[in-house]
Formats: sequence, structure tokens, C-alpha cells
Amino acid sequence: MKYQGNIKKMTCDLSDTVEYVLPIGGERVSINQFIDKKVSFNYLHQINCIACGKKTNKSFGQGFCYTCFTQAPEASECVLQPDKCQAHLGISRDAEWAKQHCLVPHVVYLAVSSNIKIGITRKTQVPTRWIDQGASFAIIVAETPNRHIAGTIEKFLMQHYTDKTSWQGMLKGNVMETDLLAEKEKACQYLPAELKQYCTADNKITEINFPVNQFPAKVKSATFDKTDKVAGTLTGIKGQYLILDNTNVLNIRRHNGYLIEMDVTD
Repeated sequence: MKYQGNIKKMTCDLSDTVEYVLPIGGERVSINQFIDKKVSFNYLHQINCIACGKKTNKSFGQGFCYTCFTQAPEASECVLQPDKCQAHLGISRDAEWAKQHCLVPHVVYLAVSSNIKIGITRKTQVPTRWIDQGASFAIIVAETPNRHIAGTIEKFLMQHYTDKTSWQGMLKGNVMETDLLAEKEKACQYLPAELKQYCTADNKITEINFPVNQFPAKVKSATFDKTDKVAGTLTGIKGQYLILDNTNVLNIRRHNGYLIEMDVTD
């Protein structure tokens, strides 16, 4: 069974176990069905920008050519630093894009993978954002009308929580034990009055189970920047990572726009 085309980050659906779909060219391939099967990815030495589609010798910011990385709204500064978003002031790379991505409800959340972290996302991206980060549990702390306010809350809470995920610990299945509801209450107490007003009464804790047969004791990152072929038995999927032979991991999102051929055998 072979598929060929430019890959993009996996989409997902939250059910009892996360269901993953890998976009390859014009196809959407269900990946869960290949667990316990031999899978090989062959890099065909071509990268296409995920914004404009042009060939690029190097990928910037997980899938952009250099021009789009510096000009496309999808690669704006506020994507990584939401507290610096200026869309609410009428300043952005693209007003229509900002209207749909920045000037919409956002949530600030606490998520647990290997550690507890603070983060933000558009409300419509719940629980996709949590799945992409490999979180096993998550709770919404606050809801805001735009990205800037959510980013400001996140920046404030970064004094108490990390905004980074330990990807190696996450892939090893090391889940920190914590009382998320108690942490949410503490987080809200940390905030000044002008930000505390956005704390939500929604105390639902979302649990996420990933299709992983066995978590690896050690993980080794594989990348097409160093090898033309990544292959092995697919033993699990977590976050945006494929786990092969219970050791090697391939970060799909890291290779947005790469042209590959995927071959699956029993």
C-alpha cells in the first residue's frame, strides 16, 4: 500500500482513543489502522511551502518558505508570542486573517503531559491543540475575547508554570500526577483583578488517550534533514509523533510540506 505527496500535520478526532489522519497530497490517510504494521517514509527531496506552494530549499517555521515566513499572517509574531498580538489595535499582516484567528474567543489552559504547562489556543481548537501537544489531561483556566488578552494571561502565569512540553518525557509516557482543578484555582488566584475576571467556571477535566501499544524507554528523533528514509513497525502515535520500533520518533508537523512516499506492509 503506497501513498505519495506533500505531508502536513496530522488531523485528529477525540474519541476513546485519538483517531489520526495524515494528509498526503490530496489524500487523507487514517493512520491508526497501520499500528503494528511496517511503515516506511521515503523523502523525495522536495519541500513545498504550506502557504504559497512554491518549492523551497529549506523549511522555516514548520513549513514556510522564507518569504512567507516573513510575510504570511500564519507566521506572524503573535503565533509564538500571543501577548504581542496587535490585531485588537487594527495592526496585523492581514486584517481578514486576524479577524478569523486573533479577534475570536481564546482559552488559556493548563495541560499535563510529562509536566504541567500553561498554554493558549482559539476556543475552536479545543481539544485539537491539547492532542497536538501530547497532553493526557487538560483544563480551561480562562476564556477571553481575543488573542492578546489570552496571551497576556499566559505571560503572567509563565511566572508559575512553564509554557514548554518536554517532548521526550511526553513520548515516554511519563505523566506528572497533579490535581488540575486545584492548579486552576491557584492559577486564577495568581492573576491580578483585571485578568482574574476572565477565569471560567467550566471545571471539566479532559482526559486524552493515545494509540500507543507501549511507551518507549528511550526515544530517538528521526528527521529527513539527516536521512532519506525513516522506517520501522508503527508502535504508537502521540502528539504529532509517529513512534517506530518503539524507539525512533518522526515529528510529522516538523516536516510540513515535505514530499514523501509512504509504503505500508503487514
